[in-house]
Amino acid sequence: MNILSIDIGGTHVKVLLSGLVEKRKFDSGPTLTAQQMVDGVMKITTDWEYDHVSMGLPTPIQNNKLVHDPVNLGSGWVDFDFDKAFGKPTRMLNDAAMQALGSYEGGKMLFLGLGTGLGTTIIDGDTIIPLELAHLPYRKKTFEDYVGIHGLEKYGKKKWREYVFDIVDMLDAAVIPDYIVLGGGNVERLKKLPDKCRLGHNANAFIGGFRMWDRNWKGPTPK
Repeated sequence: MNILSIDIGGTHVKVLLSGLVEKRKFDSGPTLTAQQMVDGVMKITTDWEYDHVSMGLPTPIQNNKLVHDPVNLGSGWVDFDFDKAFGKPTRMLNDAAMQALGSYEGGKMLFLGLGTGLGTTIIDGDTIIPLELAHLPYRKKTFEDYVGIHGLEKYGKKKWREYVFDIVDMLDAAVIPDYIVLGGGNVERLKKLPDKCRLGHNANAFIGGFRMWDRNWKGPTPK
């Protein structure tokens, strides 16, 4: 089974074929439509053959359908027929959930993605629970306002790190996971990890995409 894993972000669309290690990418941005995304993927993968497609998108997904258009991308995503556009069976997850699935090592895991916002997912055995904890109230605003990219820019690295540790403690007490994986592009800004935390990696999103079709996938680690 050859699987095309697509990680769609506000800056880039990144793709990887199962069995390979080198990803390919192109620019996205606030005007990118679903059709433009498909056209871009098809353009840079003309020499790849695949049977199934997995996508991680920065928006809530329910029953393999987008709940609403991604905030940082263009319009027209919700009712788009991705199966027809790719000509292959396509499965979708929230981008944080897809990275969480690729980071999973058994037990009950809480995944926190420190990126533009705050992605949150729980995985326990075969159960994947994408969450929207980022928008819960915290101090004078929400979790995301303090540990997302805007919080990092507003409060600086030192205070941002303090807020990360505080929020990790709060969510650990609420969820009671066996361990916590911290992923996302800003995790590298932490000097050390909070208790019970493991370091994630953005490349795990591709592994999550492969696991959406094959939970036993143990291929090479993407770069």
